[in-house]
Amino acid sequence: MAGIYIHIPFCAQKCTYCDFASYPREIGKCEAYFAVMYKEIKYRAKTLKDKVFDTVYFGGGTPSFVNEKFIYGAMKLISQEFKIKPNAEITLELNPGTITEEKVKLYKKAGINRFSVGLQCADDGMLQRLNRIHTTDDFVSAMKLLDGENVSVDIMIGLENQTKDQIEKSIRLANDLGASHISLYSLKAEEGTIMYSKYLNGDLPSEDEVADFYDFSVKLLSTLGFSRYEVSNFCKDGKFSRHNLNYWLRGEYIGFGVSASSFIDERRFTNTSKIDEYIHLLLNDKYPEIFSENIEGDERKFEFIMLALRTTRGIVFSEYEERFGEKFMVRFSDRVKMLMPYLEIYEDCIKIKDEYLYVQNNIIIQFMD
Repeated sequence: MAGIYIHIPFCAQKCTYCDFASYPREIGKCEAYFAVMYKEIKYRAKTLKDKVFDTVYFGGGTPSFVNEKFIYGAMKLISQEFKIKPNAEITLELNPGTITEEKVKLYKKAGINRFSVGLQCADDGMLQRLNRIHTTDDFVSAMKLLDGENVSVDIMIGLENQTKDQIEKSIRLANDLGASHISLYSLKAEEGTIMYSKYLNGDLPSEDEVADFYDFSVKLLSTLGFSRYEVSNFCKDGKFSRHNLNYWLRGEYIGFGVSASSFIDERRFTNTSKIDEYIHLLLNDKYPEIFSENIEGDERKFEFIMLALRTTRGIVFSEYEERFGEKFMVRFSDRVKMLMPYLEIYEDCIKIKDEYLYVQNNIIIQFMD
């Protein structure tokens, strides 16, 4: 199976930590943007007729910020142009400050069956400092509108002056309002964002403090019935994100829209992040991709290892052997021996021990030749 990603770059205002392709002052180009994106969808569909897609994901930006008719139209076209599995997972990201009952009705009519809600923190002062447009009350109202739906909630740790009490309040609120999935993201201050200056000034928590926040959150989530299946993702009742799990299993995906990435037939390619250039290229019947590379040899193996070790299922030996025609424990016997204190080895798989999952990058890098 493969996934489809649709990037909606419009939003009400830029959050202080945001490094994504999002443009709060470009909403006037929304109609033109969707018109050419529909064109891109039709172009790509011609070469992907034989693939079956298991997930569709609307990300941003803020997909719920635009008129819901555009989401409905995009989903209708995708259903017409691609082979979508009957029980496909179809996710829409939304900001609590942009959701209405009418929008939810049309989203569900379009086939959206999973909602990813950006809470970030259940503290209004913190939300204001992050330049979020919603309040905690807005989040509560949004969750009530989505009552009974499959809902994931985003929560951030490592924010300026953040406390464990604030983190606990956020997690408990999401749980109490029916979230079946929580994505717990550590703030990473990217260069070029407003938050980056705070990082340079030393105003953000240290790595050790963030690691302590993470351990605290993992334990709390466990007591509430959430199982960790990837370093930043937790779910109840097996309701993991099929779309994101496809990335971690190194599955194929096709992306549409500004800055969208794709990985098909061992080729990775990315669209331009500039709206005007994106529209111009498609209006002139050209693909909007600006980067392309073919993944070969050992790079494929390392990607597989890197992604698999982020998950709690780890590297399944049979999957590795099927893909690369060699036994993992033979090929990497020296690395495994060196990293033995940090790994759990079973008959059918190898994984990073729970207590070291948060610092997995330092372990994974040892598998790179």
